[in-house]
Amino acid sequence: MRKRISLLTACGVAALGLAATPAHAADPVFSLAGPAEVGLRPHPGQNIAPQKTSVEFRLVNDTASAFDRQSTFTIDLTGLKGIADVALAKQQGSDCTLTEAAVTCKRPALWKGETTVVDLDLSAAKDSKAGATADLTVTGKAEGATFKTATTKVRVGGPDLVLERADLKAEQKPGDKQNLSIVFANEGTESVQGVVLEMRTTHGIDLVEQYDNCSYSEDPSEGQPWNTGWSTVQCLLEGEYKPGAVYGVDGPLTLKAAPHAFADGLTYAVYAPGAQPKAGKTSKKPAGGKTLAVRERPAKASAQSVDLDPWNNLQEFDFRTKNSADLVAWPVALAGGVGETVKADFGFRNNGPAWVAELRSGESVARTDIVIPAGTKVTKVPAGCRGVNADGTSREQTLGAPRYFCSTGHVVGEREKFAYPFELKIEQVVANAAGSVSVGQWTPEGTKGQPWDPHHANDKASVVISAKDGGATPSPTATATASPTATATSSASASATPAGTSGATANGGLAATGSSAGALALGGAVLVAAGGGLVLAFRRKAGTHA
Repeated sequence: MRKRISLLTACGVAALGLAATPAHAADPVFSLAGPAEVGLRPHPGQNIAPQKTSVEFRLVNDTASAFDRQSTFTIDLTGLKGIADVALAKQQGSDCTLTEAAVTCKRPALWKGETTVVDLDLSAAKDSKAGATADLTVTGKAEGATFKTATTKVRVGGPDLVLERADLKAEQKPGDKQNLSIVFANEGTESVQGVVLEMRTTHGIDLVEQYDNCSYSEDPSEGQPWNTGWSTVQCLLEGEYKPGAVYGVDGPLTLKAAPHAFADGLTYAVYAPGAQPKAGKTSKKPAGGKTLAVRERPAKASAQSVDLDPWNNLQEFDFRTKNSADLVAWPVALAGGVGETVKADFGFRNNGPAWVAELRSGESVARTDIVIPAGTKVTKVPAGCRGVNADGTSREQTLGAPRYFCSTGHVVGEREKFAYPFELKIEQVVANAAGSVSVGQWTPEGTKGQPWDPHHANDKASVVISAKDGGATPSPTATATASPTATATSSASASATPAGTSGATANGGLAATGSSAGALALGGAVLVAAGGGLVLAFRRKAGTHA
């Protein structure tokens, strides 16, 4: 079994205490990087193969250009004798050779950014002792360049926190509660001082209790927690955690399905202090007087497999809540003169009660299918939308398409609205011209109803544009909008703007209307009552601008 040790980034190289030979003023300086320390599982003895740990050394070129001369990199292996065995990984990006004394790699050029120098497979030597350490130092040389060295400490043995999987129900209803039991062991060879318990939940799962030794954070966008989907709790559990011992969290950790819960997730993990991931932007610490504690438990045979592997510090769980979400397309009714440009927000809202997210796949939750009424030409298209032909097939030109497909992104919050702001030019009057807005699941032809949406009758709404025929040439700057009511913005992937709804007009398309709706003109602007909504239309008198 192999495990991979994460690399230090370029900005973390300085933390290794790197040294460099002084460079000439004109010589570029490159940095070598690797993990600060790696732990090896002690050799099992007899004829059992030891576990391998993969270690990657990289070169960081943050100069203005590539370096086009050959470079040579060397790793001295003499200090590993009797402690660790070394092998080259099967795939290498460099020309590398391995001897008992060193690893030597050559590269003809160094590109900008980070480049792998060598991948090594390390395993504890047969007669090595737990606690034995050695340093691996990689150096580089090339004519006209200077390299900062990097050193990785190799240790045989160490602590190994292993987390047991909790017994949780995947199927639930809104409001359901269940306890999260946290049991972990130190299956390594050394104690660890303190443990950080991290629990991350999606938007539909709440942790009921709060403890003083825990911090609570989330990273919402503009007050919408569903935009990230995750909240994080990190608790510092102080004390010494000894090798071979099993521990359990002594205190309730209750998970509750929120009213908007649907497809949600949970991750929980234990880390040595300082090894835990960075928390979100906002963080709070309660002061209620309760502390989450830990008690040692008898060793259990059900504990996870024994290895020095950080991946078994973490468990994941998916929940499915019996809930639904109702996506509702809103009708759009606009009015304007021939030659005018009108603005329209096509879109839909989620009437809930559930939020919907494709957190694992990252796929779009829903597609909006917009059919443009005849006689109008789209002159501005928002991000997240693409023009297609009338039958839904692809086309090269985005502007002027008869139809558009728009994607939501992977999250749709409860009560969230998605508005896609278009601009359309009224080119001619076409009797009974009408378009539509549909929302639902992706299909090659357009959309179909989502299985979790119980009301498909409101998945589709009409788009009607009433045009004034004849008269003076209208102002090209006049606009009309279908969204008089401001709402919360939706996700950035939708390029949404404040959205609203309006009822469909009774005028039936790009017919000549004049003042057929009985509207009152005020300074050239017309408010048209349409199905309980208000349509703001701009009309022009001779010699004036709306």
